[in-house]
Amino acid sequence: MLLVSDVVHPLLAQAPAAPTGNPLMQFLPIIFIFAAMYFFMIAPQRKKQKEHQKMLQALSPGDEIVTTGGVYGTVTGVKDDRFIVRVADATKIELGKSFVHAVVKKADNASAAK
Repeated sequence: MLLVSDVVHPLLAQAPAAPTGNPLMQFLPIIFIFAAMYFFMIAPQRKKQKEHQKMLQALSPGDEIVTTGGVYGTVTGVKDDRFIVRVADATKIELGKSFVHAVVKKADNASAAK
């Protein structure tokens, strides 16, 4: 006769404990993944943002720029948070500083003074 106490339920059966190693060795792959993400993704993006910020601070009237939307124009004025850009002979727009994509041509110091 088979008794209930003789049958071992699989969920109640205890497997021998696995030997635990150094906790640092267990987390080492995760640490390497985060380090790789930083060096391949985050650090280059921060460098690019710093260069863009320098470029924005160096813009002055007379510089030719291109916006993120692809509009070419010439900076005619600088305000705290935006540029005044001439896009045609009698057309000026105010453009947020973050929407300047690149400088096409820096103004000559002699022609910017005129």
